[in-house]
Amino acid sequence: MGKTLEGTVALVTGASSGIGRATTLLLAANGAKVAAAARRADLLAEVIGEIEGAGGTALAIEADIADPAQAAAAVERTVASYGRLDTLVNNAGVMLLGPAIEADPEDWRRMIDLNITALMLCTRAALPHLVAAAELEPRRVADIVNISSTAGRVARAGAGVYAATKFAVGAFSEVLRQEVTKQHVRVSLVEPGRTVTELASHNKPEIIEMIRTGFAMDDPLQAEDIADAVRYIVTRPRHVAVNEILVRPTEQQY
Repeated sequence: MGKTLEGTVALVTGASSGIGRATTLLLAANGAKVAAAARRADLLAEVIGEIEGAGGTALAIEADIADPAQAAAAVERTVASYGRLDTLVNNAGVMLLGPAIEADPEDWRRMIDLNITALMLCTRAALPHLVAAAELEPRRVADIVNISSTAGRVARAGAGVYAATKFAVGAFSEVLRQEVTKQHVRVSLVEPGRTVTELASHNKPEIIEMIRTGFAMDDPLQAEDIADAVRYIVTRPRHVAVNEILVRPTEQQY
């Protein structure tokens, strides 16, 4: 695999598992120095060890990015360690499903805090560094990639607040794109369909069973499929902006 991102620096949130982990590994394999941010230090250590074992460069940042101070600190530590920031992948998120009438408002708050607010906080902290990197060699362009969901396009019963957060990510991404595109900071939205990750595991057992049976398919997406979409976005030439990629398993209807 070519080192198309050599000389650049990426920060990936939610990097300890699933799509974040796969994206961290793939960006590093393409030559980027990668800061991997997540709450679980043990899993982060495994990711960093794998990258370094393959000859790459990576930094573990243990952080709860729903905390404004920790979100800003994750960005600043990345820049302090590597001198720049070219790519931000806002991947961290949580999905807690169920009918609104039975919902715990704390679950709603968790989704809003992580899926929307933390993404915005990391973006705000990163923007000055991304604008600066877009003026520098080797690529003279910078990227923000926001991981959304098909739930950001199609709202379904039982997923009201989760869908609301993902619709919000889409709106924020488009507004941000309009604001920074002239500075060669590209803003992209990736919307995965059914993907094998631990995202559903935070739900109640009956909800997990509903997801398993309601969204059963022989060949769902893997985290690596979404990581490959991110890689495609951030390796385009300077004059090409891929603003949105919707990726569904072939079997998925909605």
